[in-house]
Amino acid sequence: MRSTSSEGRYLAPGVDQSVKIVVLGPFAVGKTTLVGAVSEITPASTEERMTKAGEAVDTLRGLSDKTTTTVALDFGRLTLTDDIVLYLFGGPGQPRFSFMVDELMQGALGGVVLVDTARVTESWDAMGRMEEAGLPYVVAVNTFASSPRYGEAELRQALDLHPSTPLVECDVRRRESAKKPLIALVSHLLSRPSLEPAS
Repeated sequence: MRSTSSEGRYLAPGVDQSVKIVVLGPFAVGKTTLVGAVSEITPASTEERMTKAGEAVDTLRGLSDKTTTTVALDFGRLTLTDDIVLYLFGGPGQPRFSFMVDELMQGALGGVVLVDTARVTESWDAMGRMEEAGLPYVVAVNTFASSPRYGEAELRQALDLHPSTPLVECDVRRRESAKKPLIALVSHLLSRPSLEPAS
């Protein structure tokens, strides 16, 4: 039986492996944009307009242009190769939604942690969650025009990255660039001894 989307797009006949991927990171780092940029189906999104009530709990320092936020999840699908399809689940970035992130991580085989170099420390929580869950992940630096640029060695030191953890740069607004961390993650997963979901 073939799988289809709501738009009638079937998975290619040769696809025999599906991979659940979580996309995590702090508030306003580009998770919704990444999922939307790469998804081959219309992505499911729970973006809502931000309200005055949220100002008491969501830090908007340096994010004056941010007017919407993910309140549950983003979902997209990407057929990466002739036999591998990725199901992408983007989690909300605010600490008050952390319980939803825990749920999204169930059954995932790996993840992408997005980083803004102007707010590097804000991505530590997402990295810690991946490590606590035993999920392999890649770190993707979203190249915001207004954010400082650093060399790979500096970034690895600032993020305290394990030498085997892939680090890539991307522009999540551009489809081909946004696919780079996903390709890096799948390569990372395939290089490991087994491809078992986190329990």
